[in-house]
Amino acid sequence: MTDRPAADPSAFAPKKSLGQNFLRDPHLLEKIAELADIPAGGTVLEIGAGTGALTRALAARAGRVLAVEVDERLIPGLQQTFADQPHVEIIHGDILTLDLSERLRDTPYLIVANLPYYITSAILRHIFEHLPRPQRVVVTVQREVAERLIAGPGDMSLLAVSVQFYGQPRLLLRLKPAAFWPPPEVESAVVRIDVYERPPVDVPDEGVFFRVVRAGFGQKRKQLRNALSAGLRLDKESTAALLHQAGIDPQRRAETLSLDEWAALARVVALYEGGA
Repeated sequence: MTDRPAADPSAFAPKKSLGQNFLRDPHLLEKIAELADIPAGGTVLEIGAGTGALTRALAARAGRVLAVEVDERLIPGLQQTFADQPHVEIIHGDILTLDLSERLRDTPYLIVANLPYYITSAILRHIFEHLPRPQRVVVTVQREVAERLIAGPGDMSLLAVSVQFYGQPRLLLRLKPAAFWPPPEVESAVVRIDVYERPPVDVPDEGVFFRVVRAGFGQKRKQLRNALSAGLRLDKESTAALLHQAGIDPQRRAETLSLDEWAALARVVALYEGGA
């Protein structure tokens, strides 16, 4: 097997519109692949293959790699680099619109990605809501986003609740801008999300749960009574009563609620709507 090196990212003109910052530190690339804990013969979905540097580290450990890249300029180089590695499949497309269900159905797999910072939230939502559920997700994101993902009650966000409903996030590494080409203006971090087989809280329906959570976070800095009243289209008296039934003070704000409290509120709302 010929060991073709991945293309040098510094020789490539990145597109700012695609949020391209290529991780080029070889030690960090190997460390990320190692932290993914890829099982022997395992399948990995890489989102944003770039010039193939991380792809190569993943290919050395996995039995199968699906490397997705949206930038058509990078596809010929990726295909050439991995031409003699049939277990690496280069896929040109946008992860938010690609249908990968057939390739991933009934296949335990991991996701490893260096995510474009401007669509990190959208990609994470897509991973958990639309793809067959992975076993583990290891992503490089903006450090501020990483800290939001692991936040607890008091600093929760819609993104934190959404991710923690599906898995346990942990911040593993902090990365300096110099590790990338071109260097981003912010620091980055690697987050590992170990995905639950089933949610850690009891909810009547995922749709109801997330509708309630989105309503709660829909109007920042407002008390829950007001935010939920607007988001769920209920009068404030009924909303306050539902919050009391769930054991939640109506004057609290969304960022203070735990996952268990959101689940309790979703159960109360589901009963209310079912009896309405």
